[in-house]
This record gives sequence, structure tokens and C-alpha cells, in this order.
Amino acid sequence: MKNSGQNYNVTAIGDISARGRVTLHDALGLTGSEISINELPPGASVPFVHAHKRNEEVYIVVQGRGRFYVDGEEFAIAEGSVVRVAPSGARCLAADPHTPLRYICIQTETGSLVQFTENDGVILDSKPTWLQQPGA
Repeated sequence: MKNSGQNYNVTAIGDISARGRVTLHDALGLTGSEISINELPPGASVPFVHAHKRNEEVYIVVQGRGRFYVDGEEFAIAEGSVVRVAPSGARCLAADPHTPLRYICIQTETGSLVQFTENDGVILDSKPTWLQQPGA
């Protein structure tokens, strides 16, 4: 499934377990971030430690358990864990030996966020069908 309009793009990632990693930059036409959906099989690890020049990363664990490594420290992660790593942080992660580890990684330039939802969001008069129902 891929759909686009003037102000949106929609894509489907399909079966992530067969590919291990899907990047959404091109599929969604992202201009302010890179987002990837990742899955490590049980016992697998990212095969290298890496850092970035300018981009921080946020890892959101959506399924499974594993271990995270940052700057020589190791700690457990599990579904619901969220980890932010500064660009210079040396990072790596691994899945638990018994379960796959599925996570979302969001990469953005450090210091580039200049506003938050409460300062940027604008409530509009248009409504989707579910908000046009009585009592909505």
C-alpha cells in the first residue's frame, strides 16, 4: 500500500522479519528526520558499534527484549523502552537469545527542534467522519 496526497504520504512496511530493516526516508519523503523499523532475530546483534557526526537517535522498543550498549555501558531493554543517544555516543544493540527484538529508530539533527506540539499545533474546523457523529 502506498498513497500520497498534497500534504501526506502513506506506505506499508510489509513483513519486517524477512528484511530486518526498512527505512522510511524515501518512501514518505521525509525532510526533517530519518525513521527506520528494525528487527533483530533472537540472539542477533547489530554487527558494529557506531556514532554519528550530527544526528541524535531515539530507539523505541516495540517488541521483545535485548541489550543496549552506549559508551561502554550495557543495560537491558524491553518492549516500551525508549533510549536517546547523542551523536557522539558509541552505540550497539542485541536481541535476547530467545526472542526477536523489534524497534523503531528516529534520527534527527541535534538541536534542530525549535518548537513543540503545544506551540505549533493549530485546531481546525474541518472534521473526519468519526468526529461528525452526535456526541463527538
